[in-house]
Amino acid sequence: MRRVIIFGNSGSGKSTLAKELMKKDALGYLDLDTLAWLPVVPPERAPLKDSKEQIDVFTKANDSWVIEGCYTDLLELVAAEANEIIFMNIDVNLCIENAKIRPWEPHKYESKEAQDNNLEMLISWIKQYMERDDEFSFKSHMNFYESFPNKKVMYKNNEKKT
Repeated sequence: MRRVIIFGNSGSGKSTLAKELMKKDALGYLDLDTLAWLPVVPPERAPLKDSKEQIDVFTKANDSWVIEGCYTDLLELVAAEANEIIFMNIDVNLCIENAKIRPWEPHKYESKEAQDNNLEMLISWIKQYMERDDEFSFKSHMNFYESFPNKKVMYKNNEKKT
């Protein structure tokens, strides 16, 4: 049974690696972006208890899984069930380059154009990773990584991992 959490900055390659592991090891796959936000404008985080309920449904339905996201508060909810974490500690400039070339994410945006219209805001947010002091920050991710008691790996580049 393999239960993996992948986390890091936006554009670090979390989704790409998670999907590779999902295919290679037949893991259930959960992108935390799909449950972290309420469907409102402007964006608003879903209550933590609601996100936890959805995570619990997923983990109960899948013996082996990979969960990916940048939300340390949500990662902490499932950390006790994980036997492995992967910290995508990728340079901010590479994250920005990855964000510029990412394929359309239909589960997040109604069109590629809508996704591209959000790119400037996303790049600005990625640039703040090292300075922020929230659940999306480098500081929060590093604390999560350091406190995890089981197998942990830190990647500093996007070379093939699987």
